Parts: sequence; C-alpha cells; structure tokens
Amino acid sequence: MKFNEIQLKEFNRLVSRYPEGKQKSALLPVLHLAQESFGGWLSSDTMDYVAELLSITPIEVYEVATFYSMYNLKPVGKYMFEVCQTGPCMVSGSDDIIDYIKQKLNIGVGETTPDGMFTLKTVECLGACGYAPMMQMGKHYKEHLTKERVDAIIEECRKNASEIIK
Repeated sequence: MKFNEIQLKEFNRLVSRYPEGKQKSALLPVLHLAQESFGGWLSSDTMDYVAELLSITPIEVYEVATFYSMYNLKPVGKYMFEVCQTGPCMVSGSDDIIDYIKQKLNIGVGETTPDGMFTLKTVECLGACGYAPMMQMGKHYKEHLTKERVDAIIEECRKNASEIIK
C-alpha cells in the first residue's frame, strides 16, 4: 500500500505548508488523506506508512489516530452515522435516537451492518447544539432527529446506493 502519484502530490502539498523539520505538523491532514485513499479507515499498516513518510515513530501516529473520533481504526460502512452524545443532544433525546438506530439496523455502537452499508458511531460535541439531537454523515449534518427522520435518512441512503448499482 502506497499513495499513488496524485495522492503523493497532495501529501507533499500538505507537508509543504509547514516549516522544514516540522513535518509532524501535517499529521492530521495526512491521516485524512490516508483514510480517504485506503478504504475509509486506518489500518496499522497505513499508520506505519504515514509514520515512515513523515519520519516520525509509529506510536506518534497511533496516539493521534486513536484520540480523535474522526479517524476510523476498522472498516466502516458506506454511510457512517456519527450521533452526538454530549449534554445538549442527550437532553434532547440522542440516547433514544441511538437506541432506535441500533434496533432499526440491528447493530451496536461501533458496528457495521452485514451488507457494509451502515456504521453507527457515537461522538462528542459536533457543535450544533441548537439543532439537537443531531448526527454527522460524512460532510453533512442531520439535525432535529426523530425516529421518522432517521427512517427517511436510512431510506434515502438505501435509494442512493441502489441508484449507484444500476
């Protein structure tokens, strides 16, 4: 596993934003690049590769990748439901929404449906407290969640996936 020419060019662009000898500063964006480039998650081989490219130790990469919830350390579904579980969302019913998604998709937190379509993840504050309960799906926020809204989101994801297959 190695970056292709385009990915390597992006890697070099990211590293060039930082002073000589400070390439470790590029670790977060490089981990995003690696995650996007290698199937949506960071294997230990991927993290070792990033460490080698940045001339840092693998443990320095592991520490960062395990700390932030935005990095996936195992394969994830095509659609990842990252449900906020901090105070304002909890008060507004995020626990019920999490339980509903678990029941609806027959998976637990941190699990992926057998068809590889959905992963459920709980995360800390996503910064949209006024729209609670909410979740992030890729680059999109899904706000004011209700069971009906969750059903519509799941149906929309399934519809989009079936259109891609056609």
